[in-house]
Amino acid sequence: MKTSIAMNLAREANLDLVEVSAHAKPPVAKLIDYGKFKYNEKIKAREARRNQSTAEVKESRFRLKIDDHDFEVKKNQVSRFLEGGDKVKVSIMLRGREQSRPVGGIELMQRLADEVEEFGTVESAPRRDGRNIIMVLAPKGKKVHKQSEQRRRGADSREERQARQQARLKAKEEAQKAAAQEAKEALASLGKGSSAAEQTDSESENPQTSTKKTSSRPADEGEGKASPKEGK
Repeated sequence: MKTSIAMNLAREANLDLVEVSAHAKPPVAKLIDYGKFKYNEKIKAREARRNQSTAEVKESRFRLKIDDHDFEVKKNQVSRFLEGGDKVKVSIMLRGREQSRPVGGIELMQRLADEVEEFGTVESAPRRDGRNIIMVLAPKGKKVHKQSEQRRRGADSREERQARQQARLKAKEEAQKAAAQEAKEALASLGKGSSAAEQTDSESENPQTSTKKTSSRPADEGEGKASPKEGK
């Protein structure tokens, strides 16, 4: 199909003519909504970045003469790193006479590897590097990577969750204020209605008494006028 014909078809359909394969013979083009196409490509790229495992190399330093409590603290730290999908570089610095007894450092490394084997495996065995003994641990299994990715996604969307929570709280407060205002207006309206009813009742009683008094006056006047006739 000629390019001019394709362009006319694109105008009639209110779409865009986009070349999707320039190296094909003949080149391939499609009639699509280019804005929607770019949006979908952006979504796909974002999902691809999320699915990539971006493992970092953490570092944890031990001492050869470490007590049991400090060892447990360091071990838990290494376990968290491995569970998070990151590699861990473990190092022990040998000081003074410790340099003549590197076996103790290797044994300590092996003890650590045995106690964290649930979360990681030894990628690089303990080795001497100058005054240091170094070992590298790698996370174990795809499950750990998935958990790490879930935590990263959770961290990325933490601000969004906080914003949504604040919006919900604000909406709730506004609804409570509106309800309180409506209740206040209803009570005020009810009070005005009661006052008007009481005033109407009192007015309905007063005309009766005034009518009685008014009706008695002509009778009195009539009696006063009749007395002179009787005198005559």
